[in-house]
Amino acid sequence: MENEKVKYLIDMINDMDLTNKLRLAMCMSDSSCTNLKYNKFEIYEHFDNLLKEIDIEYRTTLINFAKYHLIMFAMAKLMEMTKEEQNQVALYLFNCITSRINKKQVINN
Repeated sequence: MENEKVKYLIDMINDMDLTNKLRLAMCMSDSSCTNLKYNKFEIYEHFDNLLKEIDIEYRTTLINFAKYHLIMFAMAKLMEMTKEEQNQVALYLFNCITSRINKKQVINN
């Protein structure tokens, strides 16, 4: 039953575009409600720089993440999970973003 929560959130992540995945990763690493094993500040900085490269609106204005309902819903689902489940989702999300970025870099070269 518990793995259903993880699977549901991973399915949501799979349906997101790269910009929303980056927003979710930033919210996860910025939130005090997540219990990630990773260096939250370093992850936030990395995804912040990636989002600035991709999203012009994010680069030029102060963004209120509350206006992204899908991101807030995913964060609410994440907060219901145990520490281990949160880390499973975070690892999947970070790997998903990294692989997408690497694929784009290979295509551009």
